[in-house]
Amino acid sequence: MPLTNVLIRPGFNKQVTDVGAEGQWVDGDNVRFRYGLPEKIGGWEQLTADSLVGAVRAQHVYADLDGNIYAALGTTRALLIYYGDNFYDITPLSAAITGATFTTVNTSPTVTVNKALHGLEIGDLFTFTSVTPPTGAGYSAADFTTNTFQVVTVPNIDSFTITMASNSGTSVSASGAATINPYEKVGPLSSTGGYGWGTSTYGGASGVTNTLNGSLNDDTAGTGGSGTSITLTSTAGFPTSGVIEVGAEFISYTGISSNDLTGITRDVAGTRSAHSSGASVEYYTAWGQRSLTSNVILDPASWSLDNFGQILIATAKNGKTFSWNPIASTSAALETRATAITNAPTSSVLSVVSERDRHLIILGTETTIGSVLTQDKMFVRFSDQENLTDYTPTSINTAGTLRLDSGTKIIGAAKGKDYILILTDTSAYIMQFVGPPFTFSLRQVGSNCGAIGQNSIKYINGAVYWMGQSGGFFVFDGTVKSLPCLVEDFVFTDKGDNLGIDYENGELVNAGLNNLYSEISWFYPKKGSTEPDRVVTYNYDENTWTTGTLARTSWQDATLFEVPYATEYNTSGTPTFPVIQGVTDVNGSTLYYAHEIGNNQVDNLGNKTAIPAFIQSGSFDLDTEGNGQFFMSMRRFVPDFKLISGNAKITINLKDFPTDTATSSPLGPFTITSSTDKVDTRARTRFASLKVENTSTDESWRYGTFRADIQPDGQR
Repeated sequence: MPLTNVLIRPGFNKQVTDVGAEGQWVDGDNVRFRYGLPEKIGGWEQLTADSLVGAVRAQHVYADLDGNIYAALGTTRALLIYYGDNFYDITPLSAAITGATFTTVNTSPTVTVNKALHGLEIGDLFTFTSVTPPTGAGYSAADFTTNTFQVVTVPNIDSFTITMASNSGTSVSASGAATINPYEKVGPLSSTGGYGWGTSTYGGASGVTNTLNGSLNDDTAGTGGSGTSITLTSTAGFPTSGVIEVGAEFISYTGISSNDLTGITRDVAGTRSAHSSGASVEYYTAWGQRSLTSNVILDPASWSLDNFGQILIATAKNGKTFSWNPIASTSAALETRATAITNAPTSSVLSVVSERDRHLIILGTETTIGSVLTQDKMFVRFSDQENLTDYTPTSINTAGTLRLDSGTKIIGAAKGKDYILILTDTSAYIMQFVGPPFTFSLRQVGSNCGAIGQNSIKYINGAVYWMGQSGGFFVFDGTVKSLPCLVEDFVFTDKGDNLGIDYENGELVNAGLNNLYSEISWFYPKKGSTEPDRVVTYNYDENTWTTGTLARTSWQDATLFEVPYATEYNTSGTPTFPVIQGVTDVNGSTLYYAHEIGNNQVDNLGNKTAIPAFIQSGSFDLDTEGNGQFFMSMRRFVPDFKLISGNAKITINLKDFPTDTATSSPLGPFTITSSTDKVDTRARTRFASLKVENTSTDESWRYGTFRADIQPDGQR
């Protein structure tokens, strides 16, 4: 009998049932559509042996006046430059902490750094300058000044520990001197509770409480028997040192032994008095101390990156705006750090360079420059034209301010051809340069269309695309409209065993443009994940959707580089750049890849790993009635591949009723090569579906039309 063509439309449809999706693809991974046909995506290669500290949240590629190409990468812990196949650390430093001393223990690589109210936390990075090494400890000044260090432990608010490269030779106490230069803090890996003054209960109450086990008189130190301790019912949750509040009296302690707070000092603040057994005891976060509990949710760490000519502009989310200029010479610039822009706001959501008119626009920023307490996440401030250091409006400059009024906070922005689209958590605005005296105009163009995250927005070919705050996708091409999506339920909804997006970590969604294949991909965390581990991709030329499991925390389109560059984060990885003494895995690490190269995953040593890919069709029937009334008999099929490297597998899945679990046809799965002309099979079923896949290295394919010898085969 003649062969029957089973026509399957391009794109995934996950909105209907398996049988309802007849003539459509319903599932797949690591595939895309080109010319209406499904194919395996391209491979990727690791660019260097280095793994970067923290998770990369943003990338930006640009060139200086001499044509040197830089990729700026903002991680949760650092700001880095990729140039000439090497990384350089340009992370800005926060205010220096002077007057630190060192304590060492014989034969131990652990060194205690002593500084009252240092304010550092486990995992914080810093450098030392102006070092006088601890006398007799066996360390030189260079052992401290030539390295980046990580805080390993924080015994109390007045000290922390580091790990040196070699053991100390002598025990010394509070010896030497140094200045601590902390890396600028960016923020937590994901949305988390806020800690410290400004986020906890006013006055420092932490919420960590217990009760006195025995009375506490006003003329004795305590009830522990020695006169220097206080016994609690339990000390669970109390730090090893700090301050407690009992009634109106504040009492400090320096240690814990079982349920005793030891080394106490009465009446450090408040009113000294007697306290009965059972009285409430609350750990108190004094000035400079970190709160232990909070109801405040902090935004995850992120960066907005852009360039003002050849000057890199980097804004840490809810932090400062920095610049880095390679103008002196490339080699010299790469050894310098980004610095805060003079007179710029100190607490902002993000920044954007308006290129045509040469203004730096800072969004979600301070109403009073330099006062972080005045940050208004709906407030916009822009610089004077051609002047990165002037943000105060006057009659002779073009600096100014605007405020959006629909929404609670600015989420992100994208630069269009002659406008900037600003997205809040609810609405969309167009900001356009109009010249003096107003400089910029602001117009609301959409409502109920807020963006889910700062990096979920992309502009291409005259339109801005983004993922919505509460689900769905949107496009602005002169008007805001919802973007029809046939995988919407899969991405946004928990149904059965499907895990849709984790909205609590929606800020981590990042959009990647791949103009080589006319694609925008949104990488997102599924329910229960703290990092992006799924992807949904829209082909804006072919109007198709696909889904997959590719995990990327940032993506840079092929612009100055010939292919896209992307980053993958490993939560337990140990970073190798920058080189950190005492490094642990608390920061995790990131690998940097060049995509659309070959057919495999390739590490820095050239080792290849397969990229498994598959695509699955909906069920189809081919009886004369077209309703599954008749069984069909499939005797053979003819493979139709436009491209095939190595092997591919085809599976014919069979079931008699829509609710049945599909099983593979006899003799299958079938291995297909470039020389396979036909495949014999014996299959009898009401409904059949098609799966094309690969599992090994050096395999790639583009599939055409399923052509099979199919005959009606009765009703029983």
